[in-house]
Amino acid sequence: MKITKSNVTVIITLIFSAILLALQGPVTKALVKKSDRLNAKYAVHYTIKSTFTLPDILREISGIVWLDENTFASIQDEDGFIYVYDVAENEIKDKIEFANSGDYEGIAINENDAYVMRSDGLLFVVKNYRSEHPEISEIQTPFSSDNDIESLNYDPDNNRLLTAPKEEDLITKNIKGIYQIPLKTMRMDSMPIIKINLKSEKLKPFRHKKIHKTFNPSGMAIHPITKEIYLVDGKKPKLMVLNMKGEILKALPLDKRKFAQPEGITFSDDGRLFISNEAGNKHDNGNILEVELKE
Repeated sequence: MKITKSNVTVIITLIFSAILLALQGPVTKALVKKSDRLNAKYAVHYTIKSTFTLPDILREISGIVWLDENTFASIQDEDGFIYVYDVAENEIKDKIEFANSGDYEGIAINENDAYVMRSDGLLFVVKNYRSEHPEISEIQTPFSSDNDIESLNYDPDNNRLLTAPKEEDLITKNIKGIYQIPLKTMRMDSMPIIKINLKSEKLKPFRHKKIHKTFNPSGMAIHPITKEIYLVDGKKPKLMVLNMKGEILKALPLDKRKFAQPEGITFSDDGRLFISNEAGNKHDNGNILEVELKE
């Protein structure tokens, strides 16, 4: 056969195709094995029992509070509204304006009153939040945008709000403090009531060279039965459980494929755990996941 430029091209194409075909099996098997390993890694920690896909307006959902069997109070980090969302009917039942647009990150509810934390530490108090004319006031905490405040929770046993900085603490880089705001005074204590030791052995798998980035709280909730504190980290998805003494009981990785950006966490009255996630990309929607932890 006379060797021409065309023949050489055909021969090279055939050889290249044969190589790809030979490699396809091992590569596919390797990818499947990696996927299986990842699934096994996360499956030992928790089960996702339900997934509730949110409407477009809540793509940037940043905080949730369980209200009753099907409804949650929620906020998103771009506008100053509280959204009451029914997951069963996939419908926003109420929309309460409390401020102009801004970076709103944490929400807490105490009976008829709502509290919303802006990332720069400005706390909004919305009295009778579901009434026709709610009473709104603002309280500046010692935090600033450098601390990046994303968590807020109401502690009914002690009639106080709890919050924690996502970035550097007010005291030292080696801890993340949980600070209280008693509702009687509405003034945040200057010292944390709980100091989370970021050098704890239980946080070793997540240790960052900048120690304050080891865990970045983006949401907080108290288990209604055990009274343990649950914190989620939205930067590198994970979940921390600690007792009221500040002892870390669990620090678990969350699957980024399921938890795109966990920023809200809440419990039902009977202890069911819900975590909300911002949309992972422009084609996705935010969601609320019901999660069951395994022993």
